[in-house]
Amino acid sequence: MTARAPASAGPTVVVATSNRGKLREIREILADLPIVFRALDAWPSIEFPEEGDDYAANAVAKAQAVAAATGLPALADDSGLEVAGLGGAPGPRSARFGGPGLTDGERAAALLQALRDHHGAARDARFVCVAALALPDGDVRSARGECPGRILDAPRGSGGFGYDPVFEVKSGTSMAQLPPEQKNAISHRARALRSLRDALLSLAGPIG
Repeated sequence: MTARAPASAGPTVVVATSNRGKLREIREILADLPIVFRALDAWPSIEFPEEGDDYAANAVAKAQAVAAATGLPALADDSGLEVAGLGGAPGPRSARFGGPGLTDGERAAALLQALRDHHGAARDARFVCVAALALPDGDVRSARGECPGRILDAPRGSGGFGYDPVFEVKSGTSMAQLPPEQKNAISHRARALRSLRDALLSLAGPIG
């Protein structure tokens, strides 16, 4: 049986992620919209398609799978970290970098180890995100966002998740050291999601 939010709460969009940090950020970034963003908890049997090496294809596939399974609009994103000295890696495979089963901290440590002999411009990097909104009728919208920076020599800060502690966004400051409102003003995910605002608002119908 499909779980739905009360009609009075506004339209429901299912967020196609099992990453709690990502879910929290999406809700924060889009908090002003008259939409209920539901977690996947109510649909534990949903399986995501295998991810490949293309952000847009990964995001669209996840959103479409969840929209088809739930009968509700679904919002997904695929994001990654691209490092100059690693030829743009780990890219779309950032969540799997270093091998399976690693924690965020272990994955960041693996990245720093891979860059131990890289300096200067080789540590230039960017976060990339493609967000996709899929409707049960098959309609899909997507948008891309980027955030430039560089890789630090050691982690700084305890906020955020993923590679945030090793990603410098301005001199001496990591993404993990920014308050959530500052991170959500400049992040790759925020930029991609904000480009989907009109599509999300259309789910609520005419306003006024």
